[in-house]
Amino acid sequence: MNTAPRPLLDRFGRVHTDLRVSLTDRCNLRCTYCMPAEGLDWLPKAEVLSDDEVVRLVRIAVGRLGITSVRLTGGEPLLRRGLPALVGRITALGPEVSLTTNGIGLARTAGALHEAGLHRVNVSLDTLRPERYAAITRRDRIADVFAGLAAAQAAGLAPVKVNAVPVRGVNDDEILDLAAFAAGHGYRMRFIESMPLDAQGAWDRSTMVTADEILAVLATRWDLVPVGRHGNAPAEEWRIAGTDTVIGVIASVTRPFCGGCDRVRLTADGQLRNCLFATEESDLRALLRGGADDDRIEEAWRNTIARKAAGHAINSAGFVQPDRPMSAIGG
Repeated sequence: MNTAPRPLLDRFGRVHTDLRVSLTDRCNLRCTYCMPAEGLDWLPKAEVLSDDEVVRLVRIAVGRLGITSVRLTGGEPLLRRGLPALVGRITALGPEVSLTTNGIGLARTAGALHEAGLHRVNVSLDTLRPERYAAITRRDRIADVFAGLAAAQAAGLAPVKVNAVPVRGVNDDEILDLAAFAAGHGYRMRFIESMPLDAQGAWDRSTMVTADEILAVLATRWDLVPVGRHGNAPAEEWRIAGTDTVIGVIASVTRPFCGGCDRVRLTADGQLRNCLFATEESDLRALLRGGADDDRIEEAWRNTIARKAAGHAINSAGFVQPDRPMSAIGG
């Protein structure tokens, strides 16, 4: 007889139901705020979890730990070979499954991913201008992103969310344009404060456009009606008055939402992280490949979450940036 899984609790009483799974650290862009032009030293293939290993860990997470939502990330997850088949195996376990992507390969994969059971996608797009996109990403691929967005919407991966990180002096003059673009196409716009997760360690707080600044710019064109936050979702949301258009803002730096965090992260090489900004990891891959049974892996998972800190401490003097950049952690 099946029994309900015991909640995945930390010492502050937070229940964790959202698992972020990085499928690769590789990316086909070289965004200036993420990595150097020459890219990074990618993980050797042997160190990356196999499909069977990913599925086993998700099965334990869903069946034993109460995980109900799985987001597939990277790097760029569409670079993972056989992704639709893997998505199908994960959705068969029962969680809601979403994917965060740069959108470049989405036009050719959206249909297959939807058929496999993927529920929705988030697409990163920081500018609408081709020349600026090429400067930010060091690749001339914006047309592919637009095509990917349209394909995702046509395939039924709704709501299609567009993620943008405004950076002062780079693309902060496009906040209104990006919001209007999303509204005009039926996408859901989300602006994200930049965070200290770049490989170069060059994050500069002075170039971060804050949530208050983003909302002030949006208010110059639209009346915004607060929607609040959906459950423990990271985005605070506002609706444009008189419309169904919803705009979200993720303010990890200036409005931390750590008190309601329900997320846990698994890197492409099988390391479990209890926070995006964690400075330690638990090696689940070693347990998998060492013959550990599900009870042992569950125990390791619970012990990792039990050690989770109250918050990420970005705004404290003692904050230490993680050794891994965002591309290696997974969003």
